[in-house]
Amino acid sequence: MAKSFNGSYSKGMTTKRYRDLNSYLRGLFGCRVQRIALDAGLTCPNRDGTKGIGGCIYCNARGSGTGLANRLSIIQQIQQAKERLIRRYNAKKFIAYFQSFSNTYAPVDKLKRLYREALTDPDVVGLAIGTRPDCISSEVLDLLEELNRETHLWVEYGLQSIHNATLRRINRGHTVEEFYRAVEETRKRDIETVVHVILGLPGEGKEEMLATAKALGETDIQGVKLHLLYVIKGTSLAHLYQQGKYQCLTQEEYVDIVCEFLTFLPPHVVIHRLTGDPHPQELLAPAWALKKQSNLTAIHQRLEEKDLWQGKRWNLHIDTTQSLCSNFPNI
Repeated sequence: MAKSFNGSYSKGMTTKRYRDLNSYLRGLFGCRVQRIALDAGLTCPNRDGTKGIGGCIYCNARGSGTGLANRLSIIQQIQQAKERLIRRYNAKKFIAYFQSFSNTYAPVDKLKRLYREALTDPDVVGLAIGTRPDCISSEVLDLLEELNRETHLWVEYGLQSIHNATLRRINRGHTVEEFYRAVEETRKRDIETVVHVILGLPGEGKEEMLATAKALGETDIQGVKLHLLYVIKGTSLAHLYQQGKYQCLTQEEYVDIVCEFLTFLPPHVVIHRLTGDPHPQELLAPAWALKKQSNLTAIHQRLEEKDLWQGKRWNLHIDTTQSLCSNFPNI
């Protein structure tokens, strides 16, 4: 039987019960590293008519875009964000995070120009490329493999759920099988892979959400981002919510599911995020989603109270103590 968590990671020391991104990056680069969210002015096959129109049911007309691409170049966005992040976090280095929409959904020559423009800033030590599993090709992977030899790079795939029925329900426009193929091809090139999951999707209960956790625990991935499904004004989800056909998770439910979710993920997987950041002006529900620090505190407290930690229930068919001790030296 495994002992209670009392450990720290060998690289990027931390007292948290999960492998957090800040500690991981500090372990790699020896200083505070912050992500800079970038808008490259791209779109999505689920918005331009290739796969669908309007995007997923939780996306409004703005989607994940910031509109910055209409006013600022990539390097200008980086320089503007650096000033703020240096003041707020005393950050020394930065990851250029291509966040808005699908950032492999463009001709390869254009993508190459965008990515390399970000790397011209001497303080940018890596690239994070957010995209969909159906927006990857061998040509794009060739480019990412090339860049991966020059800088620290990871690809972020929006999966959201391991259940195809859910993906159809939210008008996602891709399948779980496409996700697995994308991960396989990405990992063949030794590129780190991060997966986005949304908790609280329509039609899913705790059992379905934890099934996603278990599936990811058996997949060759290096990071996970967890998001709460919150309702944004002007979306299809908002229409369902206002009709009484969708009910948001409570904070208590979300905290419980996140803590359980972590137990099924391997200890080596980096947790990039535990909840999202809705825009206050756009949020319809739930109001508690705006209380990010309170939500994180509740998650940390619940992990302590229930004696849970990342990897506690991972691969229960093997010796739990042995598998955990290799990753948590002080257990």
